[in-house]
Amino acid sequence: MRLSLNIDHIATLRNARGEFQPDPVTAALIAEQAGVDGIVVHLREDRRHINDRDVRLLRELITTKLDLEMAATDEIIKIACEIQPELVTLVPEKREELTTEGGLNVIDNITHIKSAIAELHKFDVPVSLFIEPDILQIDAAAEIDSDVIEIHTGKFANSLSEEEQYDELDKIRTAIKHAKKLHLGVNAGHGLNYQNMKIFRELTDVDEVSIGHSIIARAAFVGIKEAVKEMFAIINKQC
Repeated sequence: MRLSLNIDHIATLRNARGEFQPDPVTAALIAEQAGVDGIVVHLREDRRHINDRDVRLLRELITTKLDLEMAATDEIIKIACEIQPELVTLVPEKREELTTEGGLNVIDNITHIKSAIAELHKFDVPVSLFIEPDILQIDAAAEIDSDVIEIHTGKFANSLSEEEQYDELDKIRTAIKHAKKLHLGVNAGHGLNYQNMKIFRELTDVDEVSIGHSIIARAAFVGIKEAVKEMFAIINKQC
């Protein structure tokens, strides 16, 4: 199971004072030294954290993989086609939300999302769709030529009981098996942390997890390298 680090919250901290530090690009380079398999950033329409400068510098400087999370808008699609990240992850986006609240409804927006995927594919940019662990949504993703799905793990992460958590884990397991039968890559993310990863790591068919907030929060106390090292220890069942 590979690990990609979302560095949006480094940019959030920088932007809180309207200054230049901490620099998310520097954070990405440190994370790469710590062994992460990729860097994730969400370029929002309102640029509330990551901005255009960050994305373009990351494209030039990181040596692993750049996963650009984005809404399927004309402006952001144009930027993605220009910089050609290793992966674009299409996500739903609302200006009033604090963080992404759920998966894309591919079924109800299939024409628009299919058009976005086709445009990105023209520039050889692979596309992932951030969706719920729902068989019908996975079928729709495969139908419109998505390369990867990223399963929204928010319900699993926010479960209030062990029984509810394992019920959600079973739904995710079923979704993964179905996606693999359709030859889709499978990533997962949202709300994964140092506690629930000890359960989530049971899902050995997940190609990659995308984790941001919990690692960045831990890094505030121990630094990015140590925070990444601790997460890898959990993923690799060393603790």
